[in-house]
Amino acid sequence: MTVSKDPKSQPQGVTAVNRFRKIAILIAAIVVVGVIGAISGKQYIKANTVDYYNVLMNGKPVGTVDKPETVEAMLLQKADQVKKDHPNINMVLDTGKVSYTADSGYKAEPETAATLTKLEGMLTAYATGVEVKVDGKVVGVVKDRETADRIMQRVKDKYTPDAAKAKEVTALAFNADAADNSATDTKPKLKQINIVEKVDTAAVKVDPSKVLDETALYKKLVVGSTSNTKYTVKDGDCVGCIADKFDIPKQIIYQNNPWINDDLIKVGDVLDLTVLKPEVTVRTVESVAEIVMTDPQVVIQASANMKKGESKVLQEGSGGMKKLTYRLTKDNGYLTSEELIGYEIMKKGTPKIVVKGTKVILGEGSGMFAWPVSGHSMTSSFGRRWGKMHEGIDLVGKSTIMAADDGVVEFAGVKNGYGNCVIINHKNGYKTLYGHMSSIAVTEGQVVEKGDKVGVMGNTGHSTGTHLHFEIEKNGVVQNPLKYL
Repeated sequence: MTVSKDPKSQPQGVTAVNRFRKIAILIAAIVVVGVIGAISGKQYIKANTVDYYNVLMNGKPVGTVDKPETVEAMLLQKADQVKKDHPNINMVLDTGKVSYTADSGYKAEPETAATLTKLEGMLTAYATGVEVKVDGKVVGVVKDRETADRIMQRVKDKYTPDAAKAKEVTALAFNADAADNSATDTKPKLKQINIVEKVDTAAVKVDPSKVLDETALYKKLVVGSTSNTKYTVKDGDCVGCIADKFDIPKQIIYQNNPWINDDLIKVGDVLDLTVLKPEVTVRTVESVAEIVMTDPQVVIQASANMKKGESKVLQEGSGGMKKLTYRLTKDNGYLTSEELIGYEIMKKGTPKIVVKGTKVILGEGSGMFAWPVSGHSMTSSFGRRWGKMHEGIDLVGKSTIMAADDGVVEFAGVKNGYGNCVIINHKNGYKTLYGHMSSIAVTEGQVVEKGDKVGVMGNTGHSTGTHLHFEIEKNGVVQNPLKYL
């Protein structure tokens, strides 16, 4: 049996099925190709996607970088460079608040170099320091608080007694007749030191060019400015009065005007009062000792067989030794006050016994002196002061001035520099002088006894305040009164 292959001879149902199969196969092929293409595309995009970071400063966009570490490295490098540029100053790099947000993009190109350049331009550097104020006035700014503290300590140390200054200070109140005191401690002892003005420090931001080094601020504090002043002496002026008027130490006047002798100045003299005006005043209180050899006490034995004025030594006696302690107050090294605060017998002497005739010769002293002021306090001692010789001691106390021993009034009146003055001749080689009194109670030639009133304490002559200037002279040579009182 022969089968015909003519399609027209096949049934219609078979033809439809075959057509459907072909279409299905075609669709399947298209889907497969599409899936394969989609997968390949995603892989390609993923392979070409670049991760990067947005950089923000204080919340505002700056640019993009490949990674945050690049920015952080730049910030560290910049901070190090700022410190290297200012090695002696505390520098701070103000970076603001730098933050990052992660991002990515197809074939993205982070602008790392441009972003770093832009960010660097937004950075600011400033110095931090410690501001030093004196009585509210800014004197300067230094690197840190440690530097400020070190400078203030240096300022104090400048006026702290050391071995060199000890010699100078002791010379202010030292008697050339003093014995060898190598075994006795007479070096100044610092009791108190402080800066008079109110000094404050505070941390501040500052321009680096305004930060001072340690030496510069130290000089500003201890040197300050210079006040050039000339003064013409007027009627009634004295060295102490002028010092008080210009609020400067007398020592400045003596240093600047070495021609002044014995405090004598006259109307028309021109004084140089130039003085440094430091920013701070360092006040020190020191204790300093002076060793004084004392003459032996003279014991008088009366003899009716000898005329008044005749004498004979039975025992020479020996001198003693006493230690006087003073409190010295100084401002920036200049002595402003001196006070006797201690008196100690180091070695007792033996008396010198003298037999004297009792035949009356009025006005002869015993050689044993009493304090000329009751309730006395010494304000200035005997010796060299500010390069000048102070030939007596200054006392304050009760107003009545008394004769220190028997004698005859040799002078009673106004004496140059001493104002109202009395000189008593004790007829035994000794004379005593009483100066600056407000009034005189004796007359020349008058015989006085120890304790008699000779005047009233005052402030006449070249005087810096109400007090008594008291001198003892032996055979024409001034003595330290403390050797006899």
